[in-house]
Amino acid sequence: MIAISAPARRAPRLGFLGVGWIGRHRMQCILESGAALAAAIADPCEPAAREAAGALEACALGRGLDDLLAEDLDGIVVATPSALHAEQAIAALERGLAVFCQKPLARTAAEARRVVDAARAADRLLGVDLSYRHVSGVDRVRALVQEGALGEIYAVNLVFHNAYGPDKPWFGDARQAGGGCVMDLGIHLVDLALWTLGFPAVARVTASLRAAGAPLSAGDPGQVEDFAAAQLELASGTTVQLACSWGLAAGRDCVIEAAFYGTEGGAALRNVDGSFYDFTVERYRGTAREVLAAPPDAWGGRAAVAWARALAEGGRFDPEIERIVEVQAVLDRIYGRA
Repeated sequence: MIAISAPARRAPRLGFLGVGWIGRHRMQCILESGAALAAAIADPCEPAAREAAGALEACALGRGLDDLLAEDLDGIVVATPSALHAEQAIAALERGLAVFCQKPLARTAAEARRVVDAARAADRLLGVDLSYRHVSGVDRVRALVQEGALGEIYAVNLVFHNAYGPDKPWFGDARQAGGGCVMDLGIHLVDLALWTLGFPAVARVTASLRAAGAPLSAGDPGQVEDFAAAQLELASGTTVQLACSWGLAAGRDCVIEAAFYGTEGGAALRNVDGSFYDFTVERYRGTAREVLAAPPDAWGGRAAVAWARALAEGGRFDPEIERIVEVQAVLDRIYGRA
């Protein structure tokens, strides 16, 4: 009897919408992985699109989503301003395309729910670039927590201070960005904490938001915070404290930390010497520490590559993406929108 092997899958043809720094980086990571092909690139800045295309063969160029939707694609990677994410993702999903979107998926939980519902209705793979889940060693911290090796987790400290803040004007308008430093930075750590803990219910949220040192003005719907302190009381009994900022005088480029403390030990992710990219992940037993992971570690594009590989393997709607709605609901509560 002659064995007949199954035909090899065609590499997914992707369109890349928005090729600023992060869009180009995610594209490069996906292409270097071999998981997918770049079939089209669209950006309102035509020179940026041409530069991103470089020496790519048979890569169509356009200025926006409509140009990508006219191409023969399997999915799109969205790296545009936050206000555009939800509608662009929904439009692509309704055309039968898989979507990988920069965070935030949307400005509110209600918008995020619409995107997730569209992905489910179309049975298409939806991913969000929550990249800190993919730092080496973070999966081991999650396993320690889930296995109970750290005992009962009673405290989580989350910190993300960016000494510079964003360089695009739209970040400073809540109507376009959905919020300030919490939406830009805090979303990563809120997601990381809830994911590590197994997404327990959030019982209570309190927060203080400031802009240029003063409490956020309730009379200005476009104003965004550049400093936030929030406390989440989880149904599991864990207290989560979050502090994040733009432009804080921290004495270094940034401070990033996600620390989990339990009755039997602790574990933490911390950046090294103010770096945005280098992290150590450690486990604590009393005053002793064990290094679980250290630089170098090219973690930034792993979420995008994982999505592309899942798509290449025929991946469809994954119910796990529902969790992004829970994350965005917590942000809504920090902003007093719920």
